[in-house]
Amino acid sequence: MDTHLRTGQREREVIVPAGAARLGGFLGLPETAYGVVLFAHGSGSGRFSPRNTFVARYLQSARLATLLVDLLEEREAGDRRLVFDIEFLAERLSIATDWLRQEPETRDLPVGYFGASTGAAAALVAAARRPEEVRAIVSRGGRPDLAGSYLPRVQAPTLLIVGGDDEPVIALNEQAMQGMGCPKQLVIIPGATHLFEEPGALEEVARLAERWFAQHLERH
Repeated sequence: MDTHLRTGQREREVIVPAGAARLGGFLGLPETAYGVVLFAHGSGSGRFSPRNTFVARYLQSARLATLLVDLLEEREAGDRRLVFDIEFLAERLSIATDWLRQEPETRDLPVGYFGASTGAAAALVAAARRPEEVRAIVSRGGRPDLAGSYLPRVQAPTLLIVGGDDEPVIALNEQAMQGMGCPKQLVIIPGATHLFEEPGALEEVARLAERWFAQHLERH
C-alpha cells in the first residue's frame, strides 16, 4: 500500500485544544479541496494509525482535506474508562470539528466523519448532536450499535463497511441499521477480516469511502 503524499498535497502537524488537553493531529490539505473528513479512531489507536493514514492519503488524492487527530492525550489513553466512553469521545470529536471551523483553510468546507471500530460510534453520536454540521459518515469495521439511543437522531447519510469474515460485527451493524432513520448502506467486503489486512481490502474501503463522500459532500 502506497501512502506517500502526492503532488499538490500538503500535510502539517497541528494541536487541537480541548480544555486542559492538547490533542495532536495531522491536517492534510490537497489543492482545491471540496470537503474535509475528520477521522475518529478506534480504541487504542490514534493519528499514527497506518490504516487510517492510508485512507486519508487516498481521500486527499481525491481533493478531500483530512484531519487525523488523537481524541485522547497520551495520559488519558491509559484510562480504560475514557477509551470506551463513547460520549466523551464524541465531545472531543465535536471540539475537533469546531477547530476545523476556525481554521482558514477548512472553515468553509463541508464536514464528513470517518470512524473505525468504537470511533464509528463516537462519530454517530457527535453527528446526532450536531445534525446541521456533519454531512456524511463512513464507518470501517465499526461498532455503530454502541451509539445506542443516538442512532435514530443521526441525519447524515451513513455508509457502513464491514469485512465478510468479521461475522459478529456484521450482525451488530445490521442491528444498528434498523435503528437509523438516515440514508444508509451496508457494504460487506468478501474475505476481509476486522482490520482489512487482506490484499486489496483496505484499498476497497478507501474507494468506497471516497465515493460516499463525493456523493454527499457538495462539490464546489
